[in-house]
Parts: sequence; C-alpha cells; structure tokens
Amino acid sequence: MHKYVFSACLLATTLPAVAQSGEVAPTPEHSLTGNVGVVSQYVFRGLSQTDGKPAVQGGFDYAHVSGFYLGTWLSNISWFTDQNAGVKNAPVSLASPGSVGAPYTTGASNSASLEWDFYGGYKNSFGDGWTYDVGLIRYYYPGRFDNLGAYRKPDTTEVYGAIGYKWLTLKYSKAISTYTFGVNESRGASYLDLSAQIPVGETGYNILAHVGRQNYPGKSNVGYWGASGGDNNFFDYTDYKLGLAKEYQGFNFGLTWTYADTKHTAPDGNTTAYMNAFGRNIGRDRVVASVSKSF
Repeated sequence: MHKYVFSACLLATTLPAVAQSGEVAPTPEHSLTGNVGVVSQYVFRGLSQTDGKPAVQGGFDYAHVSGFYLGTWLSNISWFTDQNAGVKNAPVSLASPGSVGAPYTTGASNSASLEWDFYGGYKNSFGDGWTYDVGLIRYYYPGRFDNLGAYRKPDTTEVYGAIGYKWLTLKYSKAISTYTFGVNESRGASYLDLSAQIPVGETGYNILAHVGRQNYPGKSNVGYWGASGGDNNFFDYTDYKLGLAKEYQGFNFGLTWTYADTKHTAPDGNTTAYMNAFGRNIGRDRVVASVSKSF
C-alpha cells in the first residue's frame, strides 16, 4: 500500500546515466529495480497497519521504455490479527470494526501478518513537467479466516489514475472488488489524495505534504452496525501528512507526521469504527521514521 519514500528512491535510481562524453545514455528498453526499508510503524492512508510497531518492507518493479510497468511489494502487518486479542468485540477489517453480536465460531480464529501487493499500469509524461499514471492494484492478505462473522476477507482490488505536475500529484483510487479491506457492502469505496514532494533548494531535502479522503458507500450494513445508529459512512475520514525526506549515501531517510479524523465508535458508543481490540484508534496522530534503499 503506497510508498512515497520508496517511490522517490526508485525515481532516483531509474534516471538515465550520463556518459563520460557528456551525452545522455539511451534509456534501456527494460529495467528492473528493487527497494527495501524499515519504518517505525506502517501507516497507510492515515491508518496504522501495525498498531504503532515497526515494519520491514520491500518490493520489485519492472518497467518498459514504452511506459508499461509491473510490480510487487510486501510488508508485515498486524491490524487483522489484532482482532484475536481476546476481546469479544474485536476488529476484523481495516476499518477495525468491533461487532456487537456478530456470529463468531467458537474456537475459530483469524490471522494475517502479511500484506502482499501486486500492481501494473501505464505511466508517461507530456508537455512541460506533466505526468500521468493509470493502473490496477491487488492488496492480498494471506492468512487464516475461520471466524469472519459479519465480515469478509480483506483482499481488495482497486483501479487508480493519477496526474502530476512537477512535484504535485493528484490520485484517485476506486475499489472494484466486492469488499474493501474486509468491510461488507463496500464495493465502490474510493480514495482521493493530493500529494506534494517539494525540493528545498539545493539542500537535498524534500518536504512531503499530503491530504486524502476515504469514502465508503453509505449502505446500512445491518449485519455489522445493527441498531447502533451507524452505517458505512462512519468509515469515512480525511487524513493529512507532513514530513521531511533526504537521500544520504544511497539511503533515503524520512520523518513524517500523519493525522486521520477517524471515528472511535458508532453513536451507541459500543460498536467500534476505528477503535482496535486494545482500545486504540488506528488513525489520529502518528509519527513515522523511515529508512530505505533502492537497488
């Protein structure tokens, strides 16, 4: 799930080399790059995927000179497995719902400790500093899903399109899978974000800024919300990010602050929205330190 620090490193490693003669070497027809990194916690769209704990991440990308690309990326997670914390109304979706009266199976459990993404698309440039990118991504969570109750498996497929101008990018993602990160009646959920990576003169530092909006279809989802006074719109939120990144001796270092205005619970105060099994909202304020390297 996506990875501005890695993207910056990847861009740096895919710039064409300059020959000793001063001429720019031709761009290779095929290129394969990789990335690996460590973060103090994995935050995706303003939500902590590891309940504030560190994550190891990495992936590979293939690109054709025409603009077509394919890639894969992995990270450890805990948001799904956290629902097995021994709390009866524990969460089982990325939106961290804790159901009241969900039909759980005695002795069964759920666990997923890995996010494995697969994506592909086409990107190119036009005009003076303009870029565009269209593609499809599959968020895959291998694991055990014996006790879903009123929920669904978290695997999610989205299509996306982005347009950028120099250091500014606007991106829109829309879920085309039946369920979105385990939330029932959520096909068509969308995420719109505006991100900026602003160079600070010749210092090598970049200011990172972002605002995004996650929307779920406003369906009642009675199997989950029941008479709590909530519906899937209670999973809607806006998130923000501000940070600083710098490349140093082949490594990219970053420090970011994020905030998501995620709701704790439905109006009944019991049916959770983004409160996890430990009583913590997985959105709200987060600080992430990161180091990564592309090769």
